[in-house]
Amino acid sequence: MQQMTALDQANGIAALDVAAVSHAYGPKKALDNVSFAIAPGTFTVLLGLNGAGKTTLFSLISHLYDTRQGKIRIFGHDVTRASGEALRRLGIVFQARTLDLDLSVHQNLSYHASLHGIGSGEARKRIGAVLETVDMASRLHDKARSLSGGQMRRVEIARALLHRPHLLLLDEATVGLDVQSRAGILADIRRLVATEGISAFWATHLIDEVDERDHVVVLSEGKVVAKGVVADVIASTGSKTIGEAFSALTGKRARG
Repeated sequence: MQQMTALDQANGIAALDVAAVSHAYGPKKALDNVSFAIAPGTFTVLLGLNGAGKTTLFSLISHLYDTRQGKIRIFGHDVTRASGEALRRLGIVFQARTLDLDLSVHQNLSYHASLHGIGSGEARKRIGAVLETVDMASRLHDKARSLSGGQMRRVEIARALLHRPHLLLLDEATVGLDVQSRAGILADIRRLVATEGISAFWATHLIDEVDERDHVVVLSEGKVVAKGVVADVIASTGSKTIGEAFSALTGKRARG
């Protein structure tokens, strides 16, 4: 996997730059003047309760929705004006399961590789490598429907890594999983950040998925109410924990 960290930090280029982004569904405003940036090679948590606007924001970043107010750049490339260059650097794991259950793990990943123009020989090498990364190489020829929820999620992460992105978006990636599976997937992504230099943007409503070393963006009712390293967010509210800080910032108690 290509590392962008040193170069992009030297050039001052953010892995993700969201500037004054707003979005509405009819009269209902889902995002209101959202601005923040995340640095290359960091694990950043987008923390907010269900309905805070996390999925809407991810849909804009991934260009599923057009950005009509504000700008979003991925490693300096505007998602609207240079979508091809921006999205080439982006890997996505959506909240909803997206594997074809009737295909094998290999077939699911091969199809994705072909969509990115990766030849069959190169695809075989990459599929083997990414499945090793998520400890799923032994399930290469198994049907997707035979996998557990956590195993399916690991395969989806492997698929998102196939085209060697520099920024990985994960929208509630552990929803519906048991505690052990959640912890394992979080550990895998943090290891990728540490060893491969990839940037990760992890959306969750669960406080126990936030580590004290993380960067965090707190989203509440479509607005960014805090951002920075966890210690700074805690200190800004006079709290003792990120859970207490979240409650102080939003007036609500987070789960986990």
